[in-house]
Formats: sequence, structure tokens, C-alpha cells
Amino acid sequence: MKNKIIIILFLFVCLKSTAQWKPQGDKIKTKWAEQVDPNRTLPEYPRPIMERNQWKNLNGLWNYAIQPAGQAAPKVYDGKILVPFAVESSLSGVMKKAGSENELWYETNFTIDSSWKNKDVLLHFGAVDWKTEVWINDVKIGTHTGGFVPFSFNITPFLNSKSQKLVVKVWDPTSDGTQPRGKQSKNPESIWYTPVTGIWQTVWLEPVSKKHINNLRTTPDIDRNTIKIAAEVEGSTAGDIVEITVFDGKKIVASEKAAAGQSLEIVLNEPKLWSPDSPFLYDIKVKLISSGKVNDEVKSYFAMRKISSKRDDNGIVRIQLNNKNCFQFGPLDQGWWPDGLYTAPTDEALQYDLIRTKELGFNMIRKHVKVEPARWYTHCDKMGILVWQDMPNGDDGPIWQMHKYFEGTELKRTAQSEETYKKEWREIMDHLYSYPSIVVWVPFNEAWGQFKTVEITEWTKNHDPSRLVNSSSGGNHFQTGDMLDIHHYPGPELKLYDARRITVLGEYGGIGLPVAGHLWQTDKNWGYTQFKNNDETTAKYKEYAEQLKTQAKAGFSAAVYTQTTDVEGEVNGFMTYDRKIDKMNFSEVNKINKEVINSINK
Repeated sequence: MKNKIIIILFLFVCLKSTAQWKPQGDKIKTKWAEQVDPNRTLPEYPRPIMERNQWKNLNGLWNYAIQPAGQAAPKVYDGKILVPFAVESSLSGVMKKAGSENELWYETNFTIDSSWKNKDVLLHFGAVDWKTEVWINDVKIGTHTGGFVPFSFNITPFLNSKSQKLVVKVWDPTSDGTQPRGKQSKNPESIWYTPVTGIWQTVWLEPVSKKHINNLRTTPDIDRNTIKIAAEVEGSTAGDIVEITVFDGKKIVASEKAAAGQSLEIVLNEPKLWSPDSPFLYDIKVKLISSGKVNDEVKSYFAMRKISSKRDDNGIVRIQLNNKNCFQFGPLDQGWWPDGLYTAPTDEALQYDLIRTKELGFNMIRKHVKVEPARWYTHCDKMGILVWQDMPNGDDGPIWQMHKYFEGTELKRTAQSEETYKKEWREIMDHLYSYPSIVVWVPFNEAWGQFKTVEITEWTKNHDPSRLVNSSSGGNHFQTGDMLDIHHYPGPELKLYDARRITVLGEYGGIGLPVAGHLWQTDKNWGYTQFKNNDETTAKYKEYAEQLKTQAKAGFSAAVYTQTTDVEGEVNGFMTYDRKIDKMNFSEVNKINKEVINSINK
């Protein structure tokens, strides 16, 4: 009888939650929107590159209020919002704009599991855009600025014996500010999209010992058969030991120890290399040991791979993967969703675009002016997709000179704007450092907020010497960094060439096909070219690919096609924005894409 009562109560709570939430608006949606459950929203472990056994997901229905900036916390909230979907999104259940003149408030309650007794409790936010202030039980515990990286607070001292109250306040100026924002605009049109305000990645709790591992940095060196692993530790004292065990499947291939705070360089005999064709990952187990007792243990992984450049027999500087020429070819991937905006409705949806990218025969993705949740990068690691990671743009844009070296005056940012850029770019690089799929950093795109290009490029390269740096994708061009990156629409064209660096085609294509019933808006839909059906788009794509094969032999070492999916008014995707219709023949695209990749990889 007791079990029946519990089940009835559980069903009642689920039905009540569902009744309090539904997707808003009449815009198109993906098939995964129907699978979103307010009682189990994005339930997957949010940080698979550093995993612990115990955690608690706080996603779900929270109270929310939008009110003018500068006011005290609301006494009465406007309604319910489904975290972690941005307030402007359909899946939030709200679909209202906040704007720079307002602040967005959240409130929820949670309990601490009894099994976490004597543990410290960390409160994690996957990403919140942009300025976040947090209160636990009416005590302000911290502030964070930045819209693209995770942050956390140790909330242990502020917990009480019963239910805990969590209040979050967010202010996001979107395009009224100078902060990194990517394609968000308060006036979305053309290539600029709907604002994303507030929490847009998973919020979660994690119990840890007072002595615990904060972060892992893995740096492979295939030329020396070593993996360098640095475990960043919190609260360690003299005599504490970090033990790292490396696995090939279930087989232990190495195990070493070091004093806490010391990095380990582990030799691997005949290491298995990671590549798009063979994305092998080594698993690792990392323990923090104090006086013979295991204080903390995390699971992680790494890959043995090298990204570099080298002049080929024809004198062309090529990208090399694992010391072999590797033509990198992939789509411009913006990571937007008609129902969730920045946030994929489910983890299956998050993987879907990657699966389709592989089906198209690509080996690379340029992640365009957005940072994805950690799970996205792990999916790329597992599937074997090379990633070029853009820095999300912000501030203003100076004159843009596409196809010649820049001869104008660079954008003058304020000291505050420069510091915001550097802080957030450094945090993004640090956050993503250990994902082997990432092989190129892109500090600037098309003169958007581009400033002190040589200085920022060299600073980026010094911060992470293990990857290539594409200083300014599409211009403005300076002779700095590892690449010269040309944008040319619609067809590919080698408009500029640099004999001293890698020359790449950072954007081209944009073949447009509006599909009735699958459009974000009724008019002003556009592509760089417009066609009427799949046969026409596929034929034009193949025509461009044939040109690209010739240009690859002449000087291009990589190419990026625009784009994976339609996004809002842009209808130049391989798929519609709702992912329900393919707009080209994928098998034909796959065949010619592999021909392009193999044109210099022989």
C-alpha cells in the first residue's frame, strides 16, 4: 500500500509539472521537442571528461521573473521556466525577451542527499549568459561574468539542515554591450539571431572531499610517445599523492604516481593514435590519496594525436595530423535550435548534427562563434571529428578587407572591452584544453570586434602552443598565426595565398533552398544562391567540390562549407532548421567530399 501511495504521489507531481509547462510560440520545432520532459530535463552527466559517481541534476521547472534592472529580488514571480532553456526560447515555456534594461531572476529549492554528509557540495553552472549573481538561503555567495564557460561555487558553509533556496539573477546586454555574444542580436535579422539570456546549460550539484581534484590537463606528445597529465588539486597538503592509471579498454597499460601538484609524463609503448578514421581514446582513472586513503577519484580520457604544419613536396604548407598531410573539410556549424536556441532539446539531438556531418563524409567542423556544452566535445572526441573552435565575437566591427592584407586602422576597444575579451577567451581555451578533437583556435571572425590582431594571435599561441591558431577567419588579414583564412561566396576561389603559412578557405557555399513548412519565418529567407529542389542543390554543391579539388592541389589545405543547418532566416543548410528535411543527396555529397579530402592526402 505504501509503495502504491508513493507511485501515485510521483505521478501527481509529474502531471502537475507537465501542466505547468509547455513549449511556447508557433515557430517550427525539432522532433526532439516532444521528448523534453520537465521532470527529467537533459539528465545526462554534464562533464564526461572528468566524471564522478555522485551528482544531482537541478534542471527542471524553476520560478522566474523579468523586472527592471536595479530592483530587489521579486516577492512574487511571473511563473515557471524550464531550466536550462534560455528565457527567449520556446522550450523554456516563457519565450519572452529580457533586454539590457531588465534583469532575469530565478528561484528554486533543492535538498542535499543524506549520503553526502561530511562532503563539500559544489554548485555547478554549465553556462549562463552573461552576468550572474547567486544566493543560497538568502546569502549572496558569488558573481560570474561570461556566457560560454562553466563556473561553480562551494556552497557548503551556506547550507542548512533542510531544504535549500537557490536564487539566481542574470543581466545580459546582448548587442547593447561589448561582451562576447556570437550571433545574438536584440534586432535579429539576416545573419543575426534571437538573444539568449540566462541559464542555457545544465545546473548541477556535486559532493567532493575537502581535498579534491579540480581539473585535469592532458597534453599528448606522439613524437616522444608520452602523455603529460596535470591534475589541479584543491586543499592538498604535503605528502598527498596523485595516482593515474591508463586503460586501453579494460587493460591497464600504465600506472604512475606523483606528489600532488606535480604533473606526470607517462610513456606509452606503441601508442594508438587518434584520427577521424580511428578515434581511439585511452581511459584514465585519477585518484587523490592522503595517508593511504583515497580522498577523491575521477574518470577521464585522452587521445594521442598531434596537429602541426609542414611544407609538402610542392612547397605548399599543409596541415598535418599525426605527421601526415590531412585536408580538413567540414561544415560551418552554428549550433542553433528553433526550439531551444543555444540549447539542444535532448542529448540525442546534440549528437544528431555530428552523426549527419559524418554521413556527409566530412572530417572536421568549424564551431562558429559559439561554445557548446562539454558533452558535444566528448561526442566529437568519440566520433572522430576535428574541431576548429571560434571565439564568440563581441564589441563592434571596423572596416573589413576580405581579400588583401589589412591596411587600415584596427578597432580601438576600451580597456574594459579588451579585458573582457581576454578573460573570456582565456577561460574558453582553458575549459576546452583537454578535448583532443579541438585542433585549431580562431580568435576572430571577419573583423567582428577584431583588435590588436598580432598581439592577440601571439598571446593565443603562447597560451596553448599545442594547437594551430587561425588568427582572423575571413580577414582582416595580418601575417601572424599559422593560417591565412579566406572567405569566398558562393563558390570556392583561391583569392589570396600565403607561401609561408597554411592557406585555408574558412567559408564558402551557402547554397540556399527554402522548404515550405520548415521555415522559421514567412519572408526574408535567404541563401548566397537560391535553388528549387534537392537535385539542383546537390549538382551545385558537386560543381563547387570539383573546383575545390583543383584549388586544394594548388594551395588550400582546408575548407569550410556554409552550413550544417538552416538558422532562422538563413536557408543555406544541408538540413532544414528543424532537422526534418535533408536538402541535398547525402550519399552523393559524401562521395565527392571524400574525393576532396583525399586529393592531397595520398
